[in-house]
Amino acid sequence: QVQLVESGGGLVQAGGSLRLSCVTSVSITDMAWYRRAPGKQRELIVTINSAGRTNYGDSVKGRFTASRDNAKNTVYLQMNNLQPGDTAVYYCNAPYGRYLYPWGQGTQVTVSS
Repeated sequence: QVQLVESGGGLVQAGGSLRLSCVTSVSITDMAWYRRAPGKQRELIVTINSAGRTNYGDSVKGRFTASRDNAKNTVYLQMNNLQPGDTAVYYCNAPYGRYLYPWGQGTQVTVSS
């Protein structure tokens, strides 16, 4: 069974930064980062293909940067200028419209004001 393991979350003050990692047990060409804020539906925030081409949602554009290391089956999410509205559990998976793998446990990001 394919495993997705997210890490790197934590508690940070507004304006701070965090770098998330997602390690997959197999190579996956197209990947995405999602987040689920308390009481809200899961939101897709960025997609990244095998060549590193990215497409960001408006809520994170200009502040978050996705990247990947295909040799390590790892995708990253550099998050800068974090705001309380970014508080959520962050997940990685394939983009919507592709086969979705079993979700990992996610990593909690909490931004204090």
